[in-house]
Amino acid sequence: MAITDPIADMLTRIRNAGKAKQNSVDIPGSKIKTELAKVMKVEGFIRNYKFIKDGKQGILRIYLKYGDDQSHVILEMNRISKPSRRIFTRASDVQPIYNGMGVAVLSTSKGILTDKQARKENVGGEILCTIF
Repeated sequence: MAITDPIADMLTRIRNAGKAKQNSVDIPGSKIKTELAKVMKVEGFIRNYKFIKDGKQGILRIYLKYGDDQSHVILEMNRISKPSRRIFTRASDVQPIYNGMGVAVLSTSKGILTDKQARKENVGGEILCTIF
């Protein structure tokens, strides 16, 4: 079965694995998913990630992070820009998510950035998702 929105599939797999209290989740790999995992690690939403090469496109293994009470660190993940409707924003219009508690992930001309980095670099782009 072909996946029409690979980023939404990635977010759903992470969300489901967190609800099932799994230690890690395997996702079909790509460059944009690896960059998204890198942002999630830097922001503290996941413990780590690893790209495993196989004979095909590769596998992205994400190690999930849990709090002291064994609750998933990620409370909410939403896909904003979809293949059917792309959402773009200017640098001046990038807003903080939940008063800075969450992050918006943008695809910009300077790569995949968080909303804070996009405001600092003064670049806009496509809003991929929000994570809280």
